[in-house]
Amino acid sequence: MNTLVFVESAEGKAKKTSLEAVAYAKAMSSSVTALVVGNIDPTSVAQIGKAGATKVLHAGDSRLDQAIVQAYASVIYQAMQAEGTKTLVLANTSLGTPVAARVATKLNASIATNVTELPDTSSGFIVKKSIYTGKAFSKIELKNEYKVIAIKKNAAEVKNDGTEAIATTFTPQLNDSDFSVKILSTEKASGEVSLPEANIVVSGGRGMKGPEHWQPIEDLAKLLGGATGCSKPVSDIGWRPHHEHVGQTGVKVSPQLYIAIGISGAIQHLAGVNSSKCIVVINKDPEAPFFKAADYGIVGDAFDVLPKLIDAVKASK
Repeated sequence: MNTLVFVESAEGKAKKTSLEAVAYAKAMSSSVTALVVGNIDPTSVAQIGKAGATKVLHAGDSRLDQAIVQAYASVIYQAMQAEGTKTLVLANTSLGTPVAARVATKLNASIATNVTELPDTSSGFIVKKSIYTGKAFSKIELKNEYKVIAIKKNAAEVKNDGTEAIATTFTPQLNDSDFSVKILSTEKASGEVSLPEANIVVSGGRGMKGPEHWQPIEDLAKLLGGATGCSKPVSDIGWRPHHEHVGQTGVKVSPQLYIAIGISGAIQHLAGVNSSKCIVVINKDPEAPFFKAADYGIVGDAFDVLPKLIDAVKASK
């Protein structure tokens, strides 16, 4: 079986979540074709091959440098037809999910989002997906000839045991209707690491007492190679930008490590972080609800604990 993987990129580099999609496809298919839309550098193309793609298609039309959903869906549809591929795998992201829905409509395909495991093909084609913001799972059968699978972050491990790939130019036929929506401006999130892509997230809440006390959180995140986040009340009162708001109505994250500092653990916040592999909570209130969801907890004042934690990380390096 040949599977097509849509690879998202940012500033010419393949996103980690898309490399996970390539690894996922490799684990279930005999052949994997990756499709990159827009700008991509040769180093990332080679990386896509190492993640498991046997072939990389590059649609480099400059109009595709902007992430216009219907245009991307059209390119993917044409690539699947050209490659004779009946299965599409992509990352379950703010771009990948709407693209998946449009491609599924074009193909009359079965679609599953938030998929967490490889399909069970012993009796049909059954996938397991996360539901209710990670509180439960469901198994669904994809019965149609064409299948679209959007995988959740960390659903596959990138092993980099494949061979380096070289991009082959793919030239889709695009028309004005593919670009009927125009992106007028883009507000880029600050920080060196993208919050949805981060493997480590350090978040602060109202327990930090004000925006002037945020430097230690940023320092810890930088030392760990992670991203900074915050609770909704913090972004609502303007201590931190809204794109750092982690929670049910903000950014949902699935890092390997989530460190919550001075956050009580309201259910809306937990809904955005409960897919994290490991949760560490620092709070001076021993009755804070977040401790019930934590893998590790430190009862103590953040202003005492944070400097010691930073010193310990520095010493370990």
